[in-house]
Amino acid sequence: MAVSPDITDENNALPAKYFTDPGVHELEKEKIFGQYWVYAGHANAITEAGAYFTRTIGDKQVIIVRDHDDEIRAFFNVCAHRGSKMVEETPMTNPGNMGRIRCPYHMWSYDLDGDLESTPKSFKEAGLNPELDDDDVCGLDASENGLNEVQTDRIGPFVFLNFADDPMPLAEQAGTLKTELEDMPLEEYEHAARYVSEVDCNWKTFAGNYSECDHCHANHQDWITDIELDESNLEVNDYHWILHYTHDEDVDDELRIHQEKEAKFYYFWPNFTVNMYGTADGYGTYIIDPIDEGRFQLIADYYFSDAEMTDAEQEFVQTSRQLQEEDFELVERQYEGLQSGALAQAQLGPNEHTVHKLHRLAQEAYEA
Repeated sequence: MAVSPDITDENNALPAKYFTDPGVHELEKEKIFGQYWVYAGHANAITEAGAYFTRTIGDKQVIIVRDHDDEIRAFFNVCAHRGSKMVEETPMTNPGNMGRIRCPYHMWSYDLDGDLESTPKSFKEAGLNPELDDDDVCGLDASENGLNEVQTDRIGPFVFLNFADDPMPLAEQAGTLKTELEDMPLEEYEHAARYVSEVDCNWKTFAGNYSECDHCHANHQDWITDIELDESNLEVNDYHWILHYTHDEDVDDELRIHQEKEAKFYYFWPNFTVNMYGTADGYGTYIIDPIDEGRFQLIADYYFSDAEMTDAEQEFVQTSRQLQEEDFELVERQYEGLQSGALAQAQLGPNEHTVHKLHRLAQEAYEA
């Protein structure tokens, strides 16, 4: 059955098959990750011309590079000659640098704007082909034989990709999230730590868990002691939602990014979060990357005023990791239940309206 349009109606959750069916995973590559703006990485990772990292989304690997005009560009990691992969996987946390993009297969080279720059002598002369003279060899048009570019846009230092032919503008998908994040000095903070975890459940299972806190009292008791849940709220917008968690008055708020005594957890559809904790001078991001229908990868990055973390910041990150580990156990247990086939469609409670929004967006994407 379909997800109800209202949280108060019955059948208000996405049917279980949409979490466990391999065909749905394949559908999502096209309908979700091929249509919406997806987070690529942080602009601060590539500050010089030629600096680059790669990002894999579904079956697509992309090179994100800063060009000679100081613009960030993105290209499929596929040579225009015969389709070879060109550069090896290069994470944002350990970016590479290159003066040009070169395919190692036949040494076709591209400028940082994606145009074909040069080919070897063997593509200009027909010395090995007795049926052709050198004069018969057609020249290659640099612009017509360039790399296939992927659309990019930014929210502050956050770089996003879109694979659709005619996508909605990033500003439209982000709504007020763009303004709110760009009002903060996010680019002034340095990358300090990354943790990558593989979890045995569907990515939407974890996304739903992140988007509500009805589970917090029973499962995050260390963290919840400093939170006033009764004074907190969950705000829903078109393609993002914000979890506002109010701290106890005696919690020392040192966060200079926003001078409020609350934590703000932003979820941006489909799979990116920005986490303002309210008790540390910094922020975190999550990428919730599907691997298949039953596994996802959580990429957790942390940013502070200095890349060298203080003891207090290291302790803070470890607390965050503890919350992740607690959530991993929860969502893997939930996914085991979904796989059993015993429940066709779950029911959401009144404070899980953020989860309902997640499920509605997924269904709308499937039906588009």
